Amino acid sequence: MNRCGWATNERLITYHDEEWGVPVHDDRHFFEKIILDGAQAGLSWDVILRKRDAYRTAFDRFDPVKVARYDKRKEAQLLRNAGIVRNRLKIASAIKNAKAFLAVQEEFGSFDAYIWPFVDGRPKINKWRTMKQVPARTEISDAVSKDLKARGFSFVGSTICYAFMQAAGLINDHLVKCFRYAELSARV
Repeated sequence: MNRCGWATNERLITYHDEEWGVPVHDDRHFFEKIILDGAQAGLSWDVILRKRDAYRTAFDRFDPVKVARYDKRKEAQLLRNAGIVRNRLKIASAIKNAKAFLAVQEEFGSFDAYIWPFVDGRPKINKWRTMKQVPARTEISDAVSKDLKARGFSFVGSTICYAFMQAAGLINDHLVKCFRYAELSARV
């Protein structure tokens, strides 16, 4: 079975085959991806996947309402949690992003209604043949990054936004020879 070249172990293969690139329309799932993609900055995605269950527990199943209410005591507790990435800036960012996420929901009705217009409401389907062709950022991820930053989000640079958009299915960057490419392209 042909897969994208980055799916190199059982955990990554499962993620690739079942989640990566599947269009998301659930706000809690979007919030999880924002938190985890921010946490991944400078690390491998495999590290984050190993820690994902701990993140789900530590961050109240990625409920943005609860995370937005975290105080200094909760932040200190998270910094002591060996199950997650214990980076002060990334933890503070998750709390800040929860507040910004709620503001987006308030303005647009949902994060889903906010994010999908960046790709005209349907996944952008690329036709990459090799991993070297897949960009780290695009004009669309630049625009998403700029807008999120203006709304108070952090750890949302263009490269992080592009990874977020790939993961959330706004962009289909499975290689054309990958079995998931045809499956996900057919859903559009």
